[in-house]
Amino acid sequence: MQDAHDVVITGLGVISPIGLGVSELLSSLQTNRSGISLWKSPDFAQSLPAGLIDQDFASHFTKLELPYLDRCSQIAVLAARQAIGDAGLQQFAHYGQRAGLFYGSVAGGVKAEHDWVQQFHVEHRMVAKPYTIMASMLNAAPAQISIRHQILGPVLTHSSACTSSGAAIGDAYRAIRHGYLDVAIAGGAEAALIPTFMGLWGGLRALAEPDAVDVSASCRPFSTKRSGLVLGEGSVFMVLESREHARRRGCACYCRLSGYGIASDGYHIGSPKMDGQIAALRSSLADAALQPEDIDYLNAHATATPNGDPIETNAINAVFNEVPVSSTKAIHGHLLGAASALELAVAVLAVNQSFLPATAHLDEIDPACALNHVAVTPLMDRPLEHALSFSAGFGGTNVALIVSAESKLPIRSNYCMAL
Repeated sequence: MQDAHDVVITGLGVISPIGLGVSELLSSLQTNRSGISLWKSPDFAQSLPAGLIDQDFASHFTKLELPYLDRCSQIAVLAARQAIGDAGLQQFAHYGQRAGLFYGSVAGGVKAEHDWVQQFHVEHRMVAKPYTIMASMLNAAPAQISIRHQILGPVLTHSSACTSSGAAIGDAYRAIRHGYLDVAIAGGAEAALIPTFMGLWGGLRALAEPDAVDVSASCRPFSTKRSGLVLGEGSVFMVLESREHARRRGCACYCRLSGYGIASDGYHIGSPKMDGQIAALRSSLADAALQPEDIDYLNAHATATPNGDPIETNAINAVFNEVPVSSTKAIHGHLLGAASALELAVAVLAVNQSFLPATAHLDEIDPACALNHVAVTPLMDRPLEHALSFSAGFGGTNVALIVSAESKLPIRSNYCMAL
């Protein structure tokens, strides 16, 4: 029976390596178009594959605004604006405390912070430029969004590594589901492809080498040829509403957000444990009142690391039997704090548009990663009732989110350019 507090997704906004909007994202997923290319910096000796967005967004803001806006905040503001407009909304002041914003990121305005550290140590400045602190703080992006759209309820920032935006979306879902909010904007952003941050990851020996033949194929989840993760940048937001609220507005939806599970490993700061992953997966199923066999597609976290993929494989196999699985990180890379939001958007489109996204470049499956893989080529015309997106993060936080089919909301073919 439908519940007035069922949560539906009525708007999507995307700025990613594989699309500057929903229609571009969908096209890339259905054609396996990669957004991974070679990242270079004069301050870094090594060139690395990365999920890059080859666009400067500063022109979308005034000269008075820009000092407050690190690149991370810029793409967050623009993706949130897309999602809000896609849902047919603009301002939220009249909702008072019944509208909220939930955001996830790992590094926040790290570029602004990096620039100041360089000014301090190299240029020997003793005082930062005005507003640097406001551009670099972790909650800068959601603050900017809430100011622009007058979101007056809870504005919360989550930072749980790679599950940051997933936990943000899950908490937004719960706030609506339990009647605290009518509408929420939820998602995340990451824009940390700078030398100091890349060097941090290089210290883990976890980054993939550029593929010698095709750099766009450098990220190979579940493959015997995988060499490590590929970092990416981007921002994804979605508008969540109670079913009754969307009905009163006469608004169609992409799908229903039907389940949320979160669990921690309690094991190691940098190594995953199967038990916590299993707990999150099972918790999401219980929350959605579904059985494992009800899930028609699972978007895996699968970062293409040697140890992470097999552990996740074992967790999936402990819960599911032959569920179709893929990792779209193969074409967009790992967006860290924004990864969960992007990969949930993938699951949303899979349900809404009836297809199974593929793990690109998966021509040799590692026997330690034996699953029912959707490999190399997306499978079209596959009606889905329920899809699950799974994420796991450093520190041991695991998040699983389930979306379920509803009435179809047409993809706006030109909306991607309405930044």
